[in-house]
Amino acid sequence: MNASPLRLPDAGSIGAVLADLDPASADDDLVPALARTFPGFEFSLARIDDDYWRDTRSLIRPDGTRLGELRRWMTVELTKDGGDTDALWLRLKETDLQITEWRGTSAFVSAPTGPAAADYIQIALGREIEWRAGPIVDPNYRPFGAEELLDPSWPRSEQLAQSDRLAGPVYRLLGRAGGAVIHVRSFLDRCGRIERERREARRPEMARRVIREVGPDGNHETPFLEAVPDWFDYVPREIRFFQDWKESSARPRRVFAHWALDVRDYTHKGEREVGFIPRPLRPPKDRLLATPDVSVHLLMDRIDAVDREIGLPFGWFFLMTHGHWVDPDIGLAIAQGLKAQRVRLPDPDARVLLRWADQPYGF
Repeated sequence: MNASPLRLPDAGSIGAVLADLDPASADDDLVPALARTFPGFEFSLARIDDDYWRDTRSLIRPDGTRLGELRRWMTVELTKDGGDTDALWLRLKETDLQITEWRGTSAFVSAPTGPAAADYIQIALGREIEWRAGPIVDPNYRPFGAEELLDPSWPRSEQLAQSDRLAGPVYRLLGRAGGAVIHVRSFLDRCGRIERERREARRPEMARRVIREVGPDGNHETPFLEAVPDWFDYVPREIRFFQDWKESSARPRRVFAHWALDVRDYTHKGEREVGFIPRPLRPPKDRLLATPDVSVHLLMDRIDAVDREIGLPFGWFFLMTHGHWVDPDIGLAIAQGLKAQRVRLPDPDARVLLRWADQPYGF
């Protein structure tokens, strides 16, 4: 971050910036446009190949003439045929009408707000392109019901040619359940506060709970809070992820240079759900899985190779907490090797790994 920013980015202002971008140059203009609107921030952009489809489709003729939104148009046509889907399908499959579809991938804009690991803002965007997806109905497949005409899924299996590209790319804020624009440090504070409030609300219940054990000497009851005295001190995994980053060899690197946060913050059935799933920006080519009879020394060689491949010291550990790219059993095996003094890690990394092995977490 340069001089003190004039204002923090907000969803409304970001949306206005995105609306003003010319699709022909949107990829190049996005970051400079944000920097002009929010001076003082050093924005960077990372894209992830995670294809998604919007549920809004349009209808066009072969010459590009637009007839309107598909569902609305199809509803009118279905009414004309008295709700008879077979009759409508037979009629439409003889036409040259076509469906358009918006397909997108995720993009994350980040900017530091301070020196600490969580001192940055993240903006979750979708980069979307409109395509000519195919004819209005599948001529070889009779629909089972009206919904298959109103919301067809069959074009999505088709690989589209560049000649079918109609518009875009356009960028828009993703509706990630309250997490499109976040200040990460503030978001972590929110995670911790909500978890504390949730557990505190259960204090009377937990005070009454007991653990019953049956043994040769009879039944024994232990108050739950006596057996688990730190139950109210639980630290959410989101906070631990950043704490481990701050206390490990990864500390000199910016989190947002290596990870995007898929954030959620919503209320369901009266319960507040808040958190994130970290997503690697440059995952390794292959997964690192635990295999029987592999020595801990060979595992050390393999995690070193992972760190070199992704360009991040102790990066294997954070891939392990993600839960897909590195098997957690590898972390447990290396922790055992550390305790037995068979292998070594830098002291900060060893402390982080041993703490994780004592109280594992993952996403």
